[in-house]
Amino acid sequence: MILPIVAYGSPILRQVAVEFDQDYQELDQLIENMWETMYNSNGVGLAAPQINKSIRLFLVDTEQVYTDEDADDKDRHILDEGFKGALINAKIIDLLGDKFTRDEGCLSIPRIRENISRHPSVTIQYLDENFDQHQKTFHGLTARVILHEYDHLEGKLFIDHISPLKRTLLKRKLEDISKGRIKVDYRMLFHK
Repeated sequence: MILPIVAYGSPILRQVAVEFDQDYQELDQLIENMWETMYNSNGVGLAAPQINKSIRLFLVDTEQVYTDEDADDKDRHILDEGFKGALINAKIIDLLGDKFTRDEGCLSIPRIRENISRHPSVTIQYLDENFDQHQKTFHGLTARVILHEYDHLEGKLFIDHISPLKRTLLKRKLEDISKGRIKVDYRMLFHK
């Protein structure tokens, strides 16, 4: 089932999400719905707070984005092996490398893209959908998506990484999103 994406302005996007265990009801169905929702909205990542669930769960699929054949020279430094998976109760262990700037957007803040500076590699510990524990280092685009989605679990948005001046310049667009005065190609839930 395709779920509505929570729009900017909703308090749930500013909450720190809570850990949960394998007794969480209908987790398999929730994850399946999140995959369907993410693909329907052309996303590469989706966090549970974005579908109105304040739990520490997010999905990533960068396998769909780049291959060696279709990347141009400027994108070669962000290539990685790609990754597709659900990350539960994730914890960042280490951030590696000098930050680099890249264009980002967010399904909860449609039609706004900004250059965001992030580390090129992240080591993260997480549980998969079977609650098997993993610790892995991700690089490039996958690291960026993981850091973006992890921010959602901490109540942060990508616009928190831009200067106060840029945020001020975006104020009207952000108000329009929060009040539902925007058209997108996917279902959204607006805070009233």
